[in-house]
Amino acid sequence: MPGGRRGPTRQQLSRSALPSLQTLVGGNLGNGTGLRNRSSNSLGLSAPPLSALITPEPVRHSRIPELPLDSSLLFEFLLFLYLLVALFVQYINIYRTVWWYPYSHHAASTSLNFHLMDYHLAIFITVMLARRLVWTIVSEVSQSSGGSLLRYVVLIAARLSLLTMCGWVLCWTLVNLCRNHSVLNLLFLGYPFGVYVPLCCFHQEGGKSQTPSADCDYPSNHQQTDLTEAPYFRPRDFLFLLRENLKEQFSSPPHMPTHTCPPHTHAHTPELIRAEVEELKSDFNRRIKEVLFNSLFSAYYVAFLPLCFVKSTQYYDMRWSCEHLIMVWINAFVMLMSQLLPPSYCDLLHRSAAHLGRWQKLEHGSYSNTPQHLWSESTVWPQGVLVRHSRCLYKAVGPCNVALPSDVSHARFYFLFHKPLRILNLLIWIESSVVLYQLYSLLRSERWNHTLSLGLILFCNYYVLFKLLRDRIVLGKAYSYPLPSNSLGLKSQ
Repeated sequence: MPGGRRGPTRQQLSRSALPSLQTLVGGNLGNGTGLRNRSSNSLGLSAPPLSALITPEPVRHSRIPELPLDSSLLFEFLLFLYLLVALFVQYINIYRTVWWYPYSHHAASTSLNFHLMDYHLAIFITVMLARRLVWTIVSEVSQSSGGSLLRYVVLIAARLSLLTMCGWVLCWTLVNLCRNHSVLNLLFLGYPFGVYVPLCCFHQEGGKSQTPSADCDYPSNHQQTDLTEAPYFRPRDFLFLLRENLKEQFSSPPHMPTHTCPPHTHAHTPELIRAEVEELKSDFNRRIKEVLFNSLFSAYYVAFLPLCFVKSTQYYDMRWSCEHLIMVWINAFVMLMSQLLPPSYCDLLHRSAAHLGRWQKLEHGSYSNTPQHLWSESTVWPQGVLVRHSRCLYKAVGPCNVALPSDVSHARFYFLFHKPLRILNLLIWIESSVVLYQLYSLLRSERWNHTLSLGLILFCNYYVLFKLLRDRIVLGKAYSYPLPSNSLGLKSQ
């Protein structure tokens, strides 16, 4: 109306009267969670922080039953028994004879060429393979050393006698091997230890782990110990570092790290989660290092070292022996993985990965009309939020995300463990492939030593595959059980 009172224009309404989307999901510029417009300039909006407007979906964990796990002593005994069978099979492949010839023939007197075998080498390999079993027995005896003084003295004497006997047998075999073989052959005896020292001893990381907790327990007063103050390894003396690393190879880790489920409203939650992930990464890397070294160590002494001491005039099937070497390494690897990474430990890693989350890097120019926030290390970001970090755009993938967007190790940790059955499925696939291949080779085998070798090894593989399949069936049902979930929503203002 001419001369009358003019109302607000459309542009003024859009700026003042109507709340914008940035105001609803905007962040506080003071804590580094502000928004960016299309020209990448910060908007000066006095909006509450993102955590006060959007509630991340609470992470809910499935409860898995306590699955039976072999004790350390039983597992080491079974592993030692399997390696002895594999060593016996390798000697059959190398020193077999044509035993079906008439008895008048010299080669038919025995099924194996026992006169060509080096018994000192066989005893040396047996002692080296029994090192973990001997150390486990000593550790079990040390832990049960309570009681009367007489019982304590007997246990100490038995432990010293066992270690002395193993050391004496090892020295006796080494002396006889030095007399009968060249220096080049003797170098093969200690090759794994020479490789282990530079590769593993100088890459020690992480701190000592604590005793495991039964569930995700978080104190009501929200007081947590500062995991970031965990002691890290400082430069040490070479002999002490070597002793610590060798001690880890002789025995399985007695404890597992703990996991806590902190509430997302706590101020130090992101820092606690990232510190817990760092501790779990160090522990997982140490276990993988132990698995790789011991599996390669077993395959080397069982299947490769006997080939190094074969006389040049002795014929053996090279292809079959190399195939046996690969099979021994794979089987030892799966056995050690299933023991050192039990279902409870994998579930612990899965829970931590669920709290960590992951960021997906986006192309420049994409999502230009969507609100974008500056990443803050003290914020628990919900799923689907866009943040900018180090001049790159990232999208939150997990239900809650506290990972560092540019940290590749965080993304790798989430990829490996956000699915709790990933490692177990991989082990089942590897062991099933080995069993199927050995069954196929058994059906096509025409030599008696091949049939005997495959039959003995298959019995050991059946036991390992049975345990893996049992755990997979039970855990598959446990993780598929539906859990109540809360949807994301905006808090009322």
